[in-house]
Amino acid sequence: PWTPWGSTPPAAATGRPMMNTSTAPGRTVWVIAEGYIPSASTGDGRAFESHETACILNAGDEDAQVEITLYFSDREPAGPYRVTVPARRTLHQRFNDLNDPEPVPRDTDYASLLAADRPVIVQHTRLDSRQAALALLSTEAYGE
Repeated sequence: PWTPWGSTPPAAATGRPMMNTSTAPGRTVWVIAEGYIPSASTGDGRAFESHETACILNAGDEDAQVEITLYFSDREPAGPYRVTVPARRTLHQRFNDLNDPEPVPRDTDYASLLAADRPVIVQHTRLDSRQAALALLSTEAYGE
C-alpha cells in the first residue's frame, strides 16, 4: 500500500524515538530582544493577566540549568534569575513570576539573555490584556 514516506516508515511511525536525546536540539545562549510587561490587565484570574513568557524546551536526557539576565535602556542589568528545565520537559516561565534577585519591573522595556548549561529551545510569548480585545504575540528567540 502507498504511504507518504515510501516503503520504510520514519521512526516516529513505528513508535521508536526519532532522535538521540543525548544530542538534543537547541542552543545554549538565547536572546529575546524585546520585552515589556504591562501593569494593567482586564478580566479575572491568571489566565487574563498581561504577561511575558519564555517557553523553554529541554529535549535532552539531563536537567538544564538556565540563567536569565534582563537588560534595560536606562539602568544596569537585573539577574541572573535561575530556573531548571527538567529533562525531556518544557517550562513556560512567566517573567511576571521572576522575583529573585528582584521583581521584573512593569511598564518598562527590557531585553533578556538566557544562558543554559545544555542545549534548549526558546520561544517568546506575550499576552497583552490591557484591552478587552486581547493581543497575543509569539516568536522564536534568537539562539547561538
